[in-house]
Amino acid sequence: MKKLLNYLPGFSLALLLALVARFIQSLLPIPIVSDSLIALFLGILLNNFWKPSKEVTVGLTFTSKKILKFSIILLGASLSIETILTVGRLSLIVMLFTLVTCFGGGYFVGKWLGLDWKLSNMISAGTGICGGSAIAALAPAIDAEDKDIAYAMSATFLFDVIMIISFPIMGRALGLSDIAYGLWTGTAVNDTSSVVAAGYAFSEAAGDFATMVKLTRTLSIIPTVLIFSLINTYSNRKNSVTLKTKNEKVNLISLFPWFIIAFVGMSVINSMGFIPLPFSNALKLLSKFLMVSALAAIGMNTDFKEMRKSGLNPMIHGFIISTLVVIVAITVEFFMGIV
Repeated sequence: MKKLLNYLPGFSLALLLALVARFIQSLLPIPIVSDSLIALFLGILLNNFWKPSKEVTVGLTFTSKKILKFSIILLGASLSIETILTVGRLSLIVMLFTLVTCFGGGYFVGKWLGLDWKLSNMISAGTGICGGSAIAALAPAIDAEDKDIAYAMSATFLFDVIMIISFPIMGRALGLSDIAYGLWTGTAVNDTSSVVAAGYAFSEAAGDFATMVKLTRTLSIIPTVLIFSLINTYSNRKNSVTLKTKNEKVNLISLFPWFIIAFVGMSVINSMGFIPLPFSNALKLLSKFLMVSALAAIGMNTDFKEMRKSGLNPMIHGFIISTLVVIVAITVEFFMGIV
């Protein structure tokens, strides 16, 4: 109970920013900007004028990580398992092409820019899988240094912000349907929170679809981490690091995205008719509001001064790979006849 009370100041601030974002959106004559995007920028703006205390930061981190995942679980109560299986089938082909682009193209771009292979592949993982979550999962498996983790986080987040703004504009300019846009966003935008923001900025249906695609894409964390753990083990053979020692760094239980299991579980329960429609709709509204709160917390945790210290080459790497993924994803959709 005491631990939960420690989260209260930061969580309350995130909720307040979400309410303000909703209010600002309600004042707009046309909903051209989503409350998710407004909340994100409110958090960033506030963080530049007021640095939260440690007590507040704890709650903000809890909101940006745990509450976001909880909101996705609640979203499952309004979805059917048949829809999720359809999403997985559609997204698998696009996802395979984007992952090959990230890690294949990232290898050559990283060598060209003279980046360490660990930093290069963390940026690629953040771009191809799920932003900060993939970087955090991959870092201990390859013994990444703290500065490299910070570089990779900064490089992927910067382009997440750009994508949140540009994707709805490009989607409307291309005349994409909700399904096509949701699939494009879910496979090309990096972090889960950014997918949520960019998806719902286009439409509610696109946001739902993009979130489901993103959850399917997140599962690729496990094979990616295992593969790079083996690569790191091989590269460190001369340092007499045993395979057993390296395997201890890879905990499948901790790496597996548990919230996806819960998300699918809620969808199965809803598909079986155990959740009444009014209650399902209420859970979806609560889910969306908690997502907006999580985005506000993420904005509050963003310091542009620290990001500027990350240097130029990792940013160039992130820009090139992000751009390639955006182009590859929409091109594959075109040849699949989805666009």
